[in-house]
Formats: sequence, structure tokens, C-alpha cells
Amino acid sequence: MSDTMNIFDRRLVRRHRDRAAAGLAAHDFLFRETAERLADRLDDITRKFPRALDLGCHGGEIAGAALGRRGGIETLVQCDLSPAMAGRAAANGSPTLAADEERLPFAPQSFDLVISNLSLHWVNDLPGCLLQVRQCLKPDGLFLAAMLGGDTLAELRQALTEAELAETGGAGPRVSPFADLRDATGLLQRAGFALPVGDAERIEVSYPDPLALLRELRAMGESNAVRGRRGGLARRETLLRALAVYEERHHDAAERVPATFEVIYLHGWAPHDSQQKPLAPGSAAARLADALGTIERPAGEKAGS
Repeated sequence: MSDTMNIFDRRLVRRHRDRAAAGLAAHDFLFRETAERLADRLDDITRKFPRALDLGCHGGEIAGAALGRRGGIETLVQCDLSPAMAGRAAANGSPTLAADEERLPFAPQSFDLVISNLSLHWVNDLPGCLLQVRQCLKPDGLFLAAMLGGDTLAELRQALTEAELAETGGAGPRVSPFADLRDATGLLQRAGFALPVGDAERIEVSYPDPLALLRELRAMGESNAVRGRRGGLARRETLLRALAVYEERHHDAAERVPATFEVIYLHGWAPHDSQQKPLAPGSAAARLADALGTIERPAGEKAGS
């Protein structure tokens, strides 16, 4: 799409995941938690989805820890940008491939369900990706996703910005930008999904110190991959100041620090004639004024005139 902004270095995202794949099992708590919450949402839907796609599968948390045969899934295809992650996920026996979310290799109407767990926040062309997802869904197929939202790592963002401003007089993008709930839900509608719904929740994790958080993000494959990022903190003092600010502002009574992850959940359907549709303007069978027991007046007319 012509208006796409290349915010993320996708090759670097892939390298980060490749590097993290071997040791992911010790650091995949967030992926497992949101996978379970996605699967719980699927339990609330009475439909069956025989053929499903796990888009951005990481280590296979959707298949292994959460989904199983829930949702009537008979075949689950897994794909990830990282070949190393895809290789790790393949151990659960599901068909798996390495593929880019921005260039999906699937034929139209291939799947009854596309589910994506904490991967789409690294996509540059999110509108284009969602359009491709809709196209590879069968009519009345379901898209269900979790992605990180704008308040994610707010504590870390604040500390790094304050430290860089104090030490260097300027601040670079140290933490990736994330979409907010309203924008993400609007993109579903823009991509042609019917009945789009979005909601958000916060998951708070505590660490013994801020440095432990930075190590965990690296081990998860979630290190900064923003284009134009500074190659390294300008001085060692900048990092030390950021860690000190974080700890001073946010430590609790147990001398631990929190890290907030905002998770946005998206839910939309590929269009189908059987789906509910909004009534056409002027087609209501009853007047709202009658239901409320009030007098209807033309716009601009004051009561009592």
C-alpha cells in the first residue's frame, strides 16, 4: 500500500526471533498466557473451525498449550517470520512453515479461522496484512488476534526517555510504538471485516530490577526493532540513569519493579450473507421519541417554542 510506513526493520525482527528460539521455553510466559486467553474466547463461540492458521506462531503456544481440539479444529497450520521459531513450533506435529505476515502465501478462502498471538505489533503494513487475512478466510470465517497495545512498557519508555534527555539532550525510539485499541479496531473495518470488535486488558509482571526486564525482552525475541533507532545508548551513564529512574519511580514494598503489557484483542468475521447487518436509515418500525415518552422536534427547535 502506498501509505505504508516502514517503522520496523523486519529482518531484525526475524533475527531477534531466530536468536530467541532455542531458549524460548524459559521465557514464553506472556505468549502462553495470551494464547490461553485467546483459546478461552474461542470457547465462547459455538461454531466449528476445521481448518485454522496460527499466524506468528512463535514456539507453538497456541497449538501446544492452549488450543488442542478446541473450536472444532482438525488441522492447524502454523507459520512464523522466523525459520528457527517455525522449526521449534513444528515439534508439536502440526504443519508449519516460515512466512512473512506482510506477504501471506495462502490461497483465497483457505481457512475457517485465523488466530494470531502477539505477533502483529511488529507488522509495518498492518492494514495490508489484515486485508490478506480476510482474503484467505472462507466466507463467515473468523479472525481472532492478540497484539500489544500502546500502553505496553510505559514504565520503561518513560525511564529511557527521561535518561536520554538528561544525558544527551535528545531521545531516540528505544521502545517500539504500538497501536491503540481504537485504531486497531478501525483497521479491522478498513480491511473489510464484518462485525469488528476490539477490547484491551493489562497484564502486569514484576521483576527484581529493570535490567532483568531488558534481559527477558531479549530472550522473548521482543527487543527493539524500530528503524532509525540509535545503535546503542550514547553513554553507559545513560543506561545507568534509566535503570535508576525506573527503579526509583516504580519499585514496590518488596523492592521489585512492575512492567505493564497492554494486550489488545481483535475479533472479526469474513463477510457472509447470513451475518447480521445494520438497518438502513429510516427503516425503523417504531419512533425513539415514543419509546422514551418525549416529543420529537426538528433539529435546532427549542422546547417551548
